[in-house]
Amino acid sequence: MLVLHYTAIDGPASLARLCDPAAEVSAHYLIEEDGTIFALVAESERAWHAGLSSWQGGHDVNSRSVGIELVNSGSAPFSEPQIDALLALGRDILSRHPIPPENVVGHSDVAPTRKRDPGPLFPWARLAAAGIGRWPFPDPADLPEPAVLAAYGYDVTDLPAAIHAFRMHFRPIGIA
Repeated sequence: MLVLHYTAIDGPASLARLCDPAAEVSAHYLIEEDGTIFALVAESERAWHAGLSSWQGGHDVNSRSVGIELVNSGSAPFSEPQIDALLALGRDILSRHPIPPENVVGHSDVAPTRKRDPGPLFPWARLAAAGIGRWPFPDPADLPEPAVLAAYGYDVTDLPAAIHAFRMHFRPIGIA
């Protein structure tokens, strides 16, 4: 799996927090707004980026994913240099790991009751056009049935949260 996040804090604070053992949070990579990429945890090692999460019925997403944090507040568009760097890094990761498109997800997809990142401003369609992730959702309906959401990977225990996460990822227009 490839799990994408935003930091909600600036670059220096993000780097400090992700490298602080007391914070108990980490990621494999951090991408600054200018496109600078920091490799923080080896891909073969577990990073603590997804927390309590689930995808396709499996828990412990941290043990089966690569996490990328993007410096962004969540309320602003992602910068072009940052997305360009993410595209290059994403292609590189996918060249080494057989990650299917439906397993390129946001933190909100795997933890819909707790997280909103990378948010409705994240350019999922652009990533998919570059071969990273899936766009659009396989079901052309505005909102798939709960069984379809669950079959795709979402934990539908809290259906409103799963629907909100789905909409942020696949139908971001009007989502705040």
